Amino acid sequence: MPSRAVLCASSAAARLLLLPSTRATPSSPSLTVAAVLAALKQQGSLSTAAGATTGMAAGAEAKSVPAPAAGGVSERIMPHLLNIYGSCATARDFEIYAQHATFEDPLMRAHGVKQIKSAFYTLPKLFGESKIVEYTVKENATGPGKTEILIDNKQHYKAFGKPVDIASLITLDVEDGKVVRHQDWWDKKPLKNRETVSFPLVGRVAEASRRGAMLLTHVLMGCGKDPAP
Repeated sequence: MPSRAVLCASSAAARLLLLPSTRATPSSPSLTVAAVLAALKQQGSLSTAAGATTGMAAGAEAKSVPAPAAGGVSERIMPHLLNIYGSCATARDFEIYAQHATFEDPLMRAHGVKQIKSAFYTLPKLFGESKIVEYTVKENATGPGKTEILIDNKQHYKAFGKPVDIASLITLDVEDGKVVRHQDWWDKKPLKNRETVSFPLVGRVAEASRRGAMLLTHVLMGCGKDPAP
């Protein structure tokens, strides 16, 4: 039976298929992580962001970071989100999501909490470090019981001892206190889909690629199984 490392490497390869610089299929876990590193390097650095609230996180220490004061919703959600991106999440951290929530970044599109868990449980398998190191938060009420949270942030990763920082804009749509939609825009650019590209067919292909990568990752990660304490 394939080892856990091989399964995670295969998962990462599937996630990277849609990136131009990583179209070639890696032949080993080392090449897979190298491809991840190359993909992350394309994202650039964090631009100066204006926001009502700023914060700092440091890996596993994210739990002790003071919560932002932009509002009650983000104040409750941010500590859990820092844990999720910091590779130290527990099942409780994912309780911020509604059962039907979606997560999407340039590589994957997850439907439901279990798939979201699979997406983020891959991080410690691929990187020696992963965390949000800088962020600003804006919170806007969009309707009764509905809130939009914008998190302008810098994410830090380390592979083979090499640090990589990427700029990102995380958007959270919250309804009745639960996240129903989570998007991560690398380099603060909207995700490619049928509505954001000139040719809808190209957008549909990008959407299908993200779904395919997510489904494979979900299976290889035990269908969202929580790690042992």
